[in-house]
Amino acid sequence: MKTVRVTIDPAVPASLAKGRIDPARVAATTETDIAFQQAADKAEAMQDAAKFARRVRKRLGLSQAEFSECIDVSLDTIRNWEQGKRCPTGAAKALLRVLDKAPEAALAALH
Repeated sequence: MKTVRVTIDPAVPASLAKGRIDPARVAATTETDIAFQQAADKAEAMQDAAKFARRVRKRLGLSQAEFSECIDVSLDTIRNWEQGKRCPTGAAKALLRVLDKAPEAALAALH
């Protein structure tokens, strides 16, 4: 096995290993930058939740209307979840996880 030696110079950001930070860049980060990144992270999480809700419904082979009746949630709520306008929380999120992992058991319990 070949051994490779690497020299890390803190003054050269490209030489830093992943997981390290650039102190100058961190110090230059403003509250506006942080707020912008938080908003971007939240938008990405909403889209992930929308994809998950849509995937669960489609795996069950149900339309939005059928799915809303099945889990006793309004059709508008299902649409908002799948469009990323709202995110399922609490019991709804847990129910979606159960429907994803054990759909037969979950559907049997709901009927």
